[in-house]
Amino acid sequence: MGFIMRLGRYLSKSRIIELQSSNFSDALLELLQTCRVFDTPEENTSIIDEIIEREKTITSYLGNGVAMPYVRHPISKPYIFALGRCKNGLSSTNSGEHKDTRLVFLMIISTQNEESYLTVLASIARVFQNQDNINLIFKDQSIATFRRNIRYLFGTCKSPISMDKSSTNHLMLREAQKIARFNQCAAILIFGDVLTGPFEITEKLRGIRFCLVAHKTDSVGAMDSIFDDIIYVHPFSNYRLSQARSAIIIALTRGILNYKDKICCFSGLPKSNIFDTISIVDIAKEFGNSFSDNESLIKEGIQPEALERLLAIAADISVEGREGKSVGCLFVIGNITKIKPFTKPLVLNPFYGYKEEDRNILNPFMVETIKEFSSIDGAFIVRGDGVIESAGSMIQASSERAIQMPSGFGTRHAAGAAISAVANCIAIAVSESTHQVTLFKDGKMMLFADQSFSSSTI
Repeated sequence: MGFIMRLGRYLSKSRIIELQSSNFSDALLELLQTCRVFDTPEENTSIIDEIIEREKTITSYLGNGVAMPYVRHPISKPYIFALGRCKNGLSSTNSGEHKDTRLVFLMIISTQNEESYLTVLASIARVFQNQDNINLIFKDQSIATFRRNIRYLFGTCKSPISMDKSSTNHLMLREAQKIARFNQCAAILIFGDVLTGPFEITEKLRGIRFCLVAHKTDSVGAMDSIFDDIIYVHPFSNYRLSQARSAIIIALTRGILNYKDKICCFSGLPKSNIFDTISIVDIAKEFGNSFSDNESLIKEGIQPEALERLLAIAADISVEGREGKSVGCLFVIGNITKIKPFTKPLVLNPFYGYKEEDRNILNPFMVETIKEFSSIDGAFIVRGDGVIESAGSMIQASSERAIQMPSGFGTRHAAGAAISAVANCIAIAVSESTHQVTLFKDGKMMLFADQSFSSSTI
């Protein structure tokens, strides 16, 4: 069952409301009252004050008219969600950041969820960063329709659209399962960019995972519940194998796949709604010398979610650049005590003094800040759990063994390769000239996003 669908259990109909307030703090009070968590008005006021105080450091406004304020509190449930729509926007606000807010998603998170709550924030933010979802939410509709659409986006309401069992797609899927079973594949990767509507799987093979490969801007909705895993990749390429490589790397970081697995890729032309290609990928052969036998992609102390988020941010930067210009940058993630001896600051650290949760790459409100600092010289140094230690750091590392670099790779890539070899960490380099995203581990390189980049696919 999908992650978003599991979260949807904490969003009941009674907590999806039409806001009457035009003020951010008053809107928060309306939402808190639907939760009925606190016994006294003083407790509600305390929660609102805490949220407003955090707004002074880092805004909860995501863009697209959506704000996602949250507070951590000792509650019995892991999460309590409440969502309010303000059709005319918040005309009177406590913070100028919320002048365009038309939807407020309030989250009360148990203080016991020390490790998972930033992942939850990122997953929910992804729902509201999708333009199709925003159009669905903000179109003129009754409160009943609004509630049903919200529940659909969170996987708790099935879509009326499904794949015809007699269609070509159904026949192709049956053949893909036969081929996957014959080749002893560990997973079937279904490329969601083919689809123009939700997808249905009527039967699943035992021992084979069904994974949806989706663009981060794709609307997944109720499909979240029918796949074992959803792997988000950036739509940087028209070439299917390029996107398959990215999906495989992310699956390796999350432990969905391992180095010795074979996978079956089920794909077709984007937005054609017709699957026309079945291919088998042997991961060990595809990635050649990037791994040793029985070796994991993840280094000890690095959280898979943190590495996956870094790869996503690097892919964004390679495609978007900054202010219309291409940007090159370097990320280093791993054990800070092993990395620090090989770094020194080039500029004053812009992340110094901030709380760890506010400078964690899993925090969805941090993404634009990272992109903003991506244009400064030097590397981002990131702790294994996702906390950014510094930006603008010079890498001073040299490996005892010779590291072979392809022609055209400069000092940024050489630095990433060297520090990955000596500090037992992972480096991710974005090339300003070629838009490649390259991952370095133990001095070995692996392309994550290659030169088949095309801005026309964005």
